Amino acid sequence: MKVILKQDIKGVGKKDQIINAADGYAKNYLFPRNLAVPADTGNMNNLKAKKDSENFRKGEDRKASEELAERMKNITLVFKVKAGENGRLFGAITAKEIAETLKKDYNILVDKKKILLPEGIKVAGTTKIEIKLNEGVTAKLTVTVTTL
Repeated sequence: MKVILKQDIKGVGKKDQIINAADGYAKNYLFPRNLAVPADTGNMNNLKAKKDSENFRKGEDRKASEELAERMKNITLVFKVKAGENGRLFGAITAKEIAETLKKDYNILVDKKKILLPEGIKVAGTTKIEIKLNEGVTAKLTVTVTTL
């Protein structure tokens, strides 16, 4: 019997996946626990509509991310910090500080975990960093660190 899973079931399948289940397993376990629905035409149409709307939403999110990446290409963040001899900073410029500055100065919300900066910027100068905005969309941002 073909069924559409309503949630992930370990060893059986993922949510919204169509599987072949034994009749007894489907009728006695999956249906009573509301884990699956029969794969009839009505449920198949609902699943198709759900996937279409999800793909549309992903496409819209991707377009918005690409526009934001284009906008961020021209942004240069400037940090003025204290530094010791030979340009080494006291501390470091972290992803959190970069995210806060983007929000404050440009009203751009970026999760600090999406900023690809393995360790903070510890030297004065100009650095190019990448920000992962969406699946397959990254923005390049220039960060300039000057000393006081």
